[in-house]
Amino acid sequence: MIRAIRPVLLLLLVAVPALVLRASGVHPAPPLAIVVFGLAVVAASFVLAWAAEAAEVDISGGLAIALLAVIAVLPEYAVDLYFAHTAGSKPEYVAYAAANMTGSNRLLLGLGWSSVVLISLYVASKRSGRTVKALVLESGYRRELGFLAVASIVAFIIPLTGQIHLLLGIALLAFFAYYLWRAAAADHNDEPDLVGPAARIGGLGKVQRRTTVISMFVVSAGVILLSAEPFANSLVEGGRALGIDQFLLVQWLAPLASEAPEFIVAILFAWRGKGAAALGLLISAKVNQWTLLIGSLPIAYGIGGGPAALQLDGRQVEEFLLTATQTVLGLAVLLSLRFPRWAAWTLLGLFAVQFAVPGQTGRYVLSSIYLVLAIAAIIYNRQYVVATLTSPFRRTPKVAAERELIGV
Repeated sequence: MIRAIRPVLLLLLVAVPALVLRASGVHPAPPLAIVVFGLAVVAASFVLAWAAEAAEVDISGGLAIALLAVIAVLPEYAVDLYFAHTAGSKPEYVAYAAANMTGSNRLLLGLGWSSVVLISLYVASKRSGRTVKALVLESGYRRELGFLAVASIVAFIIPLTGQIHLLLGIALLAFFAYYLWRAAAADHNDEPDLVGPAARIGGLGKVQRRTTVISMFVVSAGVILLSAEPFANSLVEGGRALGIDQFLLVQWLAPLASEAPEFIVAILFAWRGKGAAALGLLISAKVNQWTLLIGSLPIAYGIGGGPAALQLDGRQVEEFLLTATQTVLGLAVLLSLRFPRWAAWTLLGLFAVQFAVPGQTGRYVLSSIYLVLAIAAIIYNRQYVVATLTSPFRRTPKVAAERELIGV
């Protein structure tokens, strides 16, 4: 038992300074606060991810994968929803809510998807002794892509209208609930493939395992909730104190801290030759971002005292447009359920280029490049477009589900 939870205890020790500062009411200098509270978020995120993975032993199938993806991005949601809630009374915080959402979204696809695919292809090539040029997904993943496609198309309403309206938020949350329902309906009894601490916790006896997992959920969630506000505020104040653009600090540093565990879990899966499962986890997380996260923002904004629509300025509109076009390219490439090596390098390269060409012109140029490449990929994979868009609303025949289960 102690050996199984030793990594958990060590990580929770990392969060102790943040909890002490929070309890004492001491406010350290912003740069120090970024480090202390950022480390607490990262540590708690790892514990949360391990708990979610170990929970797959008791919650099997498609719903487990969907819930794992939700839980893995909860730290990011805590930070972003704090910004949205605060924006209800402090309108300048709208920019930070948009920054955190767009940054985490582009990070997940541009860095996460690409890295997982490239690592998977390297491992597959090394094992087979020949060059493997594409990661191939099973047909069951088309439904995930369909949900992401519908949500991404709807999300273009945001840059077109310059706002995230409460009605759009409610619609996206309803669509997310439907996504979970479909995931549960497609449930099967695959044994979870756990690694590291999650595997040791999952191997405990039933009572010990469930008690440990529930405790990990409660403690890590508590640490995240207590650390989210001071971490978010320290990013804003730290940027001001260090002369760094606060928007960029919130856009990239916060998502890196909150999504690190999710990336590491996916990379470990890819390194073990489970590339499809790794990419599937990140695709599910992407669905969550375009439905649950965006849908929650206007609600948090309203609870914080804001009106029915969260209004965006010019820069935030550009950021949403760039994020939406990047997503469309990722989807267009995957329509055939094949992720080629060249596409992974292209997405990774374009993700890196955005840091070299900042500013309005750079964002519009990159958006245009993403869109042109996406249109070309959609035309090339045009025979899969209708099947993908309708997949969330079609029943999966029992025979087809069984064939997917055995990998036929």
